[in-house]
Amino acid sequence: MMKPTQTLHALGQSLWLDNITRTMLDDGTLARYIRDLDITGLTSNPTIFERAIGKSKAYDEAIAKLAREGKNGEALFFELALQDLRRAADLFRPVFDCTHGADGWVSLEVSPLLAHDAAGTIAAAADLHARAARPNLFIKIPGTAEGVEAIEATIFAGIPVNVTLLFSRRQYQAAAEAYLRGVERRIEKGLDPKVRSVASLFVSRWDVAANEVLPTPLRNRIGMAVAEKTFQAWWEIQGSARWVAAHNAGAHRQRLLWASTGVKDPRAPDTMYVQGLAAPDTINTMPEATLLGFADHGHAGVGLSIEDSDADDVIARCRAAGIDDEELAARLQIEGTEAFADSWQKLLDGIAAKVAALNPEHAS
Repeated sequence: MMKPTQTLHALGQSLWLDNITRTMLDDGTLARYIRDLDITGLTSNPTIFERAIGKSKAYDEAIAKLAREGKNGEALFFELALQDLRRAADLFRPVFDCTHGADGWVSLEVSPLLAHDAAGTIAAAADLHARAARPNLFIKIPGTAEGVEAIEATIFAGIPVNVTLLFSRRQYQAAAEAYLRGVERRIEKGLDPKVRSVASLFVSRWDVAANEVLPTPLRNRIGMAVAEKTFQAWWEIQGSARWVAAHNAGAHRQRLLWASTGVKDPRAPDTMYVQGLAAPDTINTMPEATLLGFADHGHAGVGLSIEDSDADDVIARCRAAGIDDEELAARLQIEGTEAFADSWQKLLDGIAAKVAALNPEHAS
């Protein structure tokens, strides 16, 4: 009998961990998740690193050493993050190799302070990818208007991109168009079009925001409905003449990634978003608690389908109950960007405090 995590792989879905810490690298936890729980990639973000570094002494020795070398602020942080992500990328390298790059990825986000700076994002993406020196490392770029511009340019430059902070079908379509334009430009220039990308739709934050307004029968339903509409858009893009032409030239499809899949409502099943988002050729990146819960008592059939969907009905009923889904999608992206920027500042403040405590003479 297959384990719950194996059933998702049998459906064609990849399971990634939405976390990284130096401790889980040092004590073998990540290696165990790969071996026993079928994890084939991971994602990180400023909030994850803020918690990892601020609430642990595992980074103290490296922080002290980097400070003595003259690094501080963002430069010091990115050195710490790259140290962790290179190790994680190496653990996933066998998966990356045997799937010919379809799986086995880790992700590093550009500074969230660049969310509305296309030129700065393009430069940062190139710098971080070169410094990482790993073929299976995505650079995360937010799906803001300026981020979309940077996505196209970064793909054209041949750098793999994880598009983050997407909250709607429309936002996803803009990101997918940017990816396709970048690929088409490479084809026009005679460059290899095989540049990987994933597009990350955030799910649970919809329900956290909407549950305050919705009646009980509609609570915890709009996030899944938005995911279904986005999944339908993904299928439509795969069938478009532009995509078929790019694919025939050798391009890889941009995979959909379900993010923010930890259940926030204590009244809802803890595996709700894992089971409901099961779908072929997608990725679910989940927090540790969600992963462990699903491994213990989860089950999955095909949760998403382009047919027999009630997403339109659910969204219509949510609108009737007072939810403006387009406005909420825009607000969630703004709030997500601001939350990451807040975590970024806390992260840098925490590193500065550690530098001052560990190496007072190097404090800035």
